[in-house]
Amino acid sequence: MGGRIYVFGGYVNGWEASDKVWAYDPAENAWEPRAPMPTPRAAGGAALLGDRIHVVGGSGSGRGNVRSHEIYDPAADRWSKAADLPTPRDHLAVQALEGRIVASGGRIDGDSGKNLSANQVYDPARDAWSEAAPLPTARSGVASAVLGREVFVIGGESNRRTYDEVEAFDLPANLWRALARLPTARHGFGAVTYKGRIYTLTGSPRPGGDRSGTVEVLDPNGTAPAR
Repeated sequence: MGGRIYVFGGYVNGWEASDKVWAYDPAENAWEPRAPMPTPRAAGGAALLGDRIHVVGGSGSGRGNVRSHEIYDPAADRWSKAADLPTPRDHLAVQALEGRIVASGGRIDGDSGKNLSANQVYDPARDAWSEAAPLPTARSGVASAVLGREVFVIGGESNRRTYDEVEAFDLPANLWRALARLPTARHGFGAVTYKGRIYTLTGSPRPGGDRSGTVEVLDPNGTAPAR
């Protein structure tokens, strides 16, 4: 937002949820503290809607879920409250699409054995959430990105395995579709849309704590990326 990267909360000292907010300025190669979140949290989701950033769900200290949905105004460095997330959860996908926010999947109280298929949509005009078509494969720790009019939910984990599922939610149609599976099933990773493709970056190929340097690219049109 505005040429800066914002980071919200996270765990410190084990399972203590932080309220800290930091902004990174790449031109200065420097971080600066910003107004702290009203609700400390980790493993929530954040999405840019208009000129404000919505921070949704996550876990408080001790890994218990919070419902809080709070809106950050970077220009004013100020927070406001919005309607709580109906189904509290953490490690969920949160994306902005067509003027609304989509919150998909996640887990209860940090337990990947309690994954959810919940899929809920926030309308800022009404300050209200509504239920949408559930995520076909319940999972958490996913990567997510927006391409076109769809939210892509990629990979993830349970307490037994990692997932290679790639499912896309068409918000206007309220429908999911399955796409080519992730070549390397993993969780705890990132995704970004660039020039019509989705790049998936790093992640753990095993449930729990692990790591990789894996980068794999999804082209919904089925063409190989240029080298």
